[in-house]
Amino acid sequence: GILHEDLRLLLETSMPAKKKKALLGVADPKIGAAILEELGYQCQTGGVVAEILRGIRLHFHALVKGLTAQSASKAQLGLGHSYSRAKVKFNVNRVDNMIIQSISLLDQLDKDINTFSMRVREWYGYHFPELIKIVPENYTYCRLAKFIGNRKELSEESLEGLEEIVMDSAKAQAILEASRSSMGMDISPLDLINIESFSSRVISLSEYRKGLQEYLRSKMSQVAPSLSALIGEVVGARLISHAGSLTNLAKYPASTVQILGAEKALFRTRGNGLKLHEGRLRLELRKTFLVGRAVKGCARLGRAVVESPSLEGFPSQVPTSVFGDKLREQVEERLAFYETGEPPRKNLEVMKEAVVEASEVVAEVKRRQEKKEKKKKKREKRRLEALAAAAEEVEDSVLEPEENDVEPKKKKKKKQQQELEVGSEPEQNGLEEEPLPKKKRKVTVEVAQEEEEEEKKKKKKKKKKARDLEED
Repeated sequence: GILHEDLRLLLETSMPAKKKKALLGVADPKIGAAILEELGYQCQTGGVVAEILRGIRLHFHALVKGLTAQSASKAQLGLGHSYSRAKVKFNVNRVDNMIIQSISLLDQLDKDINTFSMRVREWYGYHFPELIKIVPENYTYCRLAKFIGNRKELSEESLEGLEEIVMDSAKAQAILEASRSSMGMDISPLDLINIESFSSRVISLSEYRKGLQEYLRSKMSQVAPSLSALIGEVVGARLISHAGSLTNLAKYPASTVQILGAEKALFRTRGNGLKLHEGRLRLELRKTFLVGRAVKGCARLGRAVVESPSLEGFPSQVPTSVFGDKLREQVEERLAFYETGEPPRKNLEVMKEAVVEASEVVAEVKRRQEKKEKKKKKREKRRLEALAAAAEEVEDSVLEPEENDVEPKKKKKKKQQQELEVGSEPEQNGLEEEPLPKKKRKVTVEVAQEEEEEEKKKKKKKKKKARDLEED
């Protein structure tokens, strides 16, 4: 509803106050309403205005002098590029794109790691089939396959290494005993090398997946703290991925958020509606909240959960998880109501408490930021003072040798004056001195003039240095 300053200035300069009754043709009705509200000019938006504007765009190069059709097409292309660039920059600053990519990569890694782990089990199972029953975890099994290698070389000395991998002394002893009485086939060293290299690849993929999950958690805590506090980082990231962006998720109504991830089940003809176990997202929500609870609360769980995404909105300057924590408490109270019958708190009361706590958290964060800025300014001030002191020391060290150079020159001048006085004494005593030849007189005069010029140049240099130091 706020007009841009350029548009306001253009309208005020081109249309004086006397012509407020004149009609303006505007393509967008929102802009027309804003002009009417701010400046009082009547605006018309309709089919005729759209046709006129379309004609102006089509014949714009003929209406403007010096503009050709080719230059107009180039200008349109440049405008399109700049608009797309600005849009991409906006999306880059919004880090929910990184969340969408990381959760997609995480799902793909889960599938690939499961497939590769099954391949390692089948491959190494020919040699040591009993290990599959003792160690069912994929990551641990791959580490053991790489560590054991040939089962016949396993001995009491390797028991300590087995305990480090399995984290259980009983399991390590069972693996050692099973290796001695295994029914597996013998295997060649070349096959063992290939199995170990493939196991190391699966291990590195699993470790990378852990790092990626930590990265996803940190991003979710910055972008959508309330959502991650309520339903977890992974489920919240999947919600953002299904919606397309955090903005879209914040704009969705509760009914749309409830069916995200269960689109296939939605169009089935059987049944009277969606169940909570239909769709991956709904299944993860059930695991998050309903483990060990009565099935009675399943029907209304979605309504309680979908209130949080709309609270995220656009990323705030100070992200806080207060709203998510309060909503999680409210969900727990609603689920406990089906078991104990104790009525939960109203949503208005919970939100009031959340607003108070969030304001306190924001104030605390701002206070810490101010302290950090003050410390940073103090450090910068100390650094500048240290640099100034170092510069003064350098200037003093430069000036000292110059003063030392000036002193011997003064001594030379004094000696010359004394010689002149000595030379003039016999004249005063009445003694005549032999006159100097003309050539020698000229040389002495030229030497004196050169010395005077050198002194003047040195004085000018000193003055320039002093001025430069003062300016610095």
